[in-house]
Amino acid sequence: MMLPKDPAENLAALIRCPSVTPAEGGALAALDAMLKPLGFAVERPVFSEDGTPDIENLYARLSGNGPHLMFAGHTDVVPVGDEAAWKHPPFSAAIDNGEMYGRGAVDMKGGIACFVAALARHIEAHGNPKGSVSLLITGDEEGPAINGTTKLLDWAAGKGEKWDASIVGEPTNPEKLGDMIKIGRRGSISGTVIVNGRQGHAAYPHLADNPVRGLMTLVDALLVPDFDKGTKDFQPTNLEITSIDVGNPATNVIPAKATASFNIRFNDTWTDETLQAEVHNRLDVAARRKKYRKGRREPIEFELVWRDRPSHVFLTRDEKLIETLSSSVEAVIGRRPALSTSGGTSDARFIKDHCPVVEFGLVGQTMHMVDERVAVADLETLTDIYGRFIRDWFERG
Repeated sequence: MMLPKDPAENLAALIRCPSVTPAEGGALAALDAMLKPLGFAVERPVFSEDGTPDIENLYARLSGNGPHLMFAGHTDVVPVGDEAAWKHPPFSAAIDNGEMYGRGAVDMKGGIACFVAALARHIEAHGNPKGSVSLLITGDEEGPAINGTTKLLDWAAGKGEKWDASIVGEPTNPEKLGDMIKIGRRGSISGTVIVNGRQGHAAYPHLADNPVRGLMTLVDALLVPDFDKGTKDFQPTNLEITSIDVGNPATNVIPAKATASFNIRFNDTWTDETLQAEVHNRLDVAARRKKYRKGRREPIEFELVWRDRPSHVFLTRDEKLIETLSSSVEAVIGRRPALSTSGGTSDARFIKDHCPVVEFGLVGQTMHMVDERVAVADLETLTDIYGRFIRDWFERG
């Protein structure tokens, strides 16, 4: 029986599946076909929730006596954008000048392909690992992330599954393979400030109440001063205004309402609760500074709406996991990777509630872009790193 030992062949099979969220696109079926010859028991539960698309997921387990390692990731991909702008069709897995082109090549079908190849090579050379290995793969990471990893983790835990460590195969390296392991992530929280006014003619402002004036004062209070200066492990907390809108196409009309949406990426100085309290306080203080309306000074009346499901900040401190992976990278690449908490969020934010988790995968420079691609040589290198990690992590017991 042929084992899935070639990461490029594995990746080509996955890329050729058009699994744009929420479509399974054949990607989980292709992965299922790779894992069963390795001895994995594969289940593909579908999760649902009102107002969201049904999502098919995959949980595969190779059982053994010893610690339990989870590899986590996703087979869903973002839309291709302008397909005509691609050098090669986005689901062709074409190889050109040593690079494989395709949507999901680095984010993150490539990481999955390499981990499967590393396992296949380990099993062929050494037999099964000295413990259990599972793959927890969702089809909803690039989408709402409602019917994916969170429910898959709870479903597996409800069946009695427990894990000792996890690697998420996201593309963590900014420039070259081996640059960076992610050992944590900043938290993320979003909200919208709403100021209501009274619509009117721009030439007769005394008959209207322009909400933009008040909103500008409130936005300034969110941006200044800085929330903090950063910590040993994390960048400074940062708030970005992501949208300001009045819903007004006319230039001679004072709008009835003005809104400003924002996102905050926060470090371990804060929790989502303390950060929300800080934002409320800033807005309350600014609102009391008054605004002028019809010659009178009045407080700014506003509404603050928080988005659901903030992402919590976390930092992994598991020495066995971090040191084994760092040493594996160094043994193959010849240099130590940086340990970082930079970037956005990933499904690691859910996994950290079940076991220690780190992230390490391919170079992410082309993820989500037209002509997303990966060097075929990097697929071999990442497979070697994963293979050494699998061997050494289980050897350490």
